[in-house]
Amino acid sequence: MNTYKVDIAQKSEYPTLVEVWEASVRATHDFLKEEDIRYFRPLILNTYLDAVELRCARDGQGTVLGFLGVADHNLEMLFIHPDNRGTGIGRKLLQYAISEMQVQKVDVNEQNEQAIGFYLKHGFEVVGRSELDASGKPYPILHMELKSCKSNIK
Repeated sequence: MNTYKVDIAQKSEYPTLVEVWEASVRATHDFLKEEDIRYFRPLILNTYLDAVELRCARDGQGTVLGFLGVADHNLEMLFIHPDNRGTGIGRKLLQYAISEMQVQKVDVNEQNEQAIGFYLKHGFEVVGRSELDASGKPYPILHMELKSCKSNIK
């Protein structure tokens, strides 16, 4: 059984988080073009990581296995290094985000069927859709909410 802990990410770890992000995106976002990855990489490093509360899943040696970012009860990012997919780290991070950070919502690329299935399995439901992503790129986004929290959101 793999053991890992969840803790706060430090700003000095941002380059490592971007490496995990890029490896994860390359493994799961086959709909993105290379130019999109190049476009988002500096935004992740210089803007997006500072805009969220970050938590990392680490192994016993402190190596970052995956991370999440939360803002306003919305899971803004959840990325697992591809070497660690299928080990329960994503589930553990999501459970942490829900129980410790009061996450109630997540937005998912419509083409990322694995992520949609993951969130549906963990109690989220689709409540809306946007034709463009937050950057105005033509990657439709599904808006999802935790079923148990839906009545609490005004």
